[in-house]
Amino acid sequence: MGKIIKGRVWKYGDDINTDVIFPGKYTYSIMTPEEMAKHALEDLDPDFAKKVQPGDVIVAGKNFGMGSSREQAAICLVAAGVGAVIAKSFARIFYRNAINNGLLAIVSPEASDALEAGDEVEIDVEKGEIRSSKGVFKFPPFPKSVMEIFEDGGLIPHTIKKLREAKS
Repeated sequence: MGKIIKGRVWKYGDDINTDVIFPGKYTYSIMTPEEMAKHALEDLDPDFAKKVQPGDVIVAGKNFGMGSSREQAAICLVAAGVGAVIAKSFARIFYRNAINNGLLAIVSPEASDALEAGDEVEIDVEKGEIRSSKGVFKFPPFPKSVMEIFEDGGLIPHTIKKLREAKS
C-alpha cells in the first residue's frame, strides 16, 4: 500500500450507511471483491464505480459507515481502489471493518470541511498529514500494529504473515 497515498477527492455528506456503500440487495449474490467493487456507492453516485481511480479518496461528514455490520462495505471500496476514507467520524463497526480489510479510515473534521470533490490530495500516513491546495491537515498517526495490518493488506493477510514468521 505504501505510506503516501495520492488521489482525487470524492465528496459525500453525513450518515452514509453501509447499504449506500454496498447495496444490501447484493449481499448474498455477489461474493468476489472484484464484483463488489462494480457496485460501490451505486445508489449514491452511479458514476463512482466506473470512474474511481486507484488511490482516490472518499471525503465524508459524520458517521460514515453507519448501519449494518456488512463487511462488504469496506471490501468493495478497497477492491475499487479507494486509498482512504476521510471523515468527521466513523461508525464503530465500519471503522473496525475498514482496518480489518486494509482501508485507511482517517478522522479529520478539518479536512472533511475544507476538501471538495475533485481536489487532489496527498496523504502521508506516517506523518499524519493530508496535503492539498486547501492546506495541510493533521491527524493522529496510526499505531504501529494497525499500520502493519494496512501494509499487509488487511487482518487476514497480516495474521498469515505473522504465523509464517513464527514458524520460521
